[in-house]
Amino acid sequence: MQTLTRRTVLTTLSTLTLALTAAFGVHAQDYPNKPIRLIAPFPAGSGPDANAREIAGELTKILGQTVFVENRPGASGIIGTDAAAKAAPDGYTLLVGTTSTLSVLPHLYNKLPFNAEKDFVPVSLLGVLNTGLIATPSAPFNNVGELVAQAKAKPASITSATLGAGSYYHLAGEWFGFNAGVKLQFIPYSSTSPYSDLLAGQVQVMFDALPAAAGNIRAGKLKLLALTGKTRHPAFPDVPTFAEAGIADYTPVAWQGILAPAGTPKAMVDKISAAMQKATQNQQLAEKWRSYGGELKATTPAEFAAFIKTDSAKWGQVVRQAGVKLD
Repeated sequence: MQTLTRRTVLTTLSTLTLALTAAFGVHAQDYPNKPIRLIAPFPAGSGPDANAREIAGELTKILGQTVFVENRPGASGIIGTDAAAKAAPDGYTLLVGTTSTLSVLPHLYNKLPFNAEKDFVPVSLLGVLNTGLIATPSAPFNNVGELVAQAKAKPASITSATLGAGSYYHLAGEWFGFNAGVKLQFIPYSSTSPYSDLLAGQVQVMFDALPAAAGNIRAGKLKLLALTGKTRHPAFPDVPTFAEAGIADYTPVAWQGILAPAGTPKAMVDKISAAMQKATQNQQLAEKWRSYGGELKATTPAEFAAFIKTDSAKWGQVVRQAGVKLD
């Protein structure tokens, strides 16, 4: 019987390591060699779904393999996000992450089936949408200052539409109230869009990104009182930023980005990130994002990781101040 010496064991391990490294190198160079699944944790036909399909189409052209969107809606994005977290980390499953699923949900729930920090590898930001304070035309205020004055004179007299406690609409409104020193009366809508009631004047304001409202804002059917961002957005040059309107440190944005399951090889993550840099150069898509107050924007994995960390910390503070817990 042959006795294995320490040198023999080390040599064997070294040989295996080199062989695995070489095999992985070939695999990474060949990637992708089959279709890539992009899990979208929202319904087909929704605005975020359209954004996901547009970027999937661009990635398909760049990578030479089909990138197809798989809609996995439900439970405020938890179902689809969890499916991505539990997928094989082989580079062939990606996730469209959002403000709600990765920056907000971890603070609303004590227990989630996924860990937002540990179960994903950030690949690249896809784009950001600035948040607007949108008002019905019949509202008795035409700027943020007048709204704040009314809210202070008559607490809870201003109604703000939401999609329920903990929704983006609600928490963005709470954030505004904290910074402005006012209380708003939040009106929850469970299954229908609040926009019809906002247009009709049944509710006075809403805090939201602008894709669903931009057309009515330009037609004068809704008023846009302020928009987040460091400077005025070129698509709405007459609309002040919240900072200009006197609301400091109010910076909520609705973002989308691409992530992979934790353990996905770095070479594959880097390849998708590089493809995102090219995909976001599509001028037609970039103009579409600009038209509703946003920006189509790619980042490196490290930049996206830092972005999520900062964004999550901000929303965590808002959730704690609002005292919202959903489990």
